Amino acid sequence: MKTVWFCLAVGLGLAVAPVPAETRPPLPGSRELSAEMVRKLAEAGDAASQYNLGYSYYRGGGRPQDYAAAALWFRKAAEQGVFQAQFALAICYREGHGVTRDEVEAGRWLRKAADQGDAKAQLLLATCHQTGRGVPQSVSEAAQWFQKAAEQGVARAQYELAVCLREGRGVPKDPAAAAQWLQRAAEQNDARAQFLLGVHCEAGDGVPQNYPDAVKHFRAAAAQGLAAAQYNLGVLCAHGRGVPQDHAEAVQWFRLAAEQGDAQAQFNLGLCCEKGQGLKPDLAAAVQWYRRAAEQGDVRSQLNLGACLAKGQGLARDPVEAYAWFNLAAAAGDANALAARDSLQKLMTPEQLAEGQRRATALAAKVTPPAPPR
Repeated sequence: MKTVWFCLAVGLGLAVAPVPAETRPPLPGSRELSAEMVRKLAEAGDAASQYNLGYSYYRGGGRPQDYAAAALWFRKAAEQGVFQAQFALAICYREGHGVTRDEVEAGRWLRKAADQGDAKAQLLLATCHQTGRGVPQSVSEAAQWFQKAAEQGVARAQYELAVCLREGRGVPKDPAAAAQWLQRAAEQNDARAQFLLGVHCEAGDGVPQNYPDAVKHFRAAAAQGLAAAQYNLGVLCAHGRGVPQDHAEAVQWFRLAAEQGDAQAQFNLGLCCEKGQGLKPDLAAAVQWYRRAAEQGDVRSQLNLGACLAKGQGLARDPVEAYAWFNLAAAAGDANALAARDSLQKLMTPEQLAEGQRRATALAAKVTPPAPPR
């Protein structure tokens, strides 16, 4: 008998998202200058004009785009200490725009801009230290630079710093401080921060446990399309935690997350379709969602898909295919799948058993390994 198993996702993959390779807007001036005047001032050594001229070449504003010319003028301004130019030159080296790609040189110029307090440079330098891109890999250095940018109000840095504090990555673990930084980023409408703050509220991690607040934060992130938040909001709706129990609403959120490829949401949506929770029972739809999650390595879905195949529920009975899925789930350590496989094989011919083993091997080569718990 299959049991409805709703569980909360408790984090994100937390992979470092790329920082857009873009420079700041041109330095503000007291008045508009013609392109000719900007060039004359740049050639006369005016640092702001050198940066602005480089920017115009980089963006192609009013002139043909020319990365080499942009890098040349950025360098002149950078050498005079203009932090915007130092950051822009770092981007040129990082991307190979107008110069030979050189991660170390990019890191050197990023550090110069970061040391002058440029928040964008601080954020990018922190991500470089996380991965060792152009600078020594150091989680403690990363955390320090995230904090500098976070203190300047950069939402992305506030989120990343919170993750460091939550996991003890480069800094002592401090759930309360993590929640505080998440709150600041969430107030800037950062979806990942809203989601993770909801996780803290749901678990009482660093903040008092508060299901209504968890729902509020999950809902804010879910509205921005974050699949993990949509899934977690669906779980709370299904259980009636922080919100009146509403299986129909749970199904809506599971479906949104499932359509984005979230395997846990696909599994739960399959359960709802099978059990008729929040919608009419639909075994064929249940099988489809189980299969999509099973192919992503979700062991529970592999077990349930095998059960449907073994019984002919929602699709034609196929004990050989059922054996293959049971075998795959059993190999992942699921005791129920092991028992189901052993029971099924007693009813199979030697030829069917051999084919089931062959299919299990083929499936194992195609199935995405299960993701670590979130």
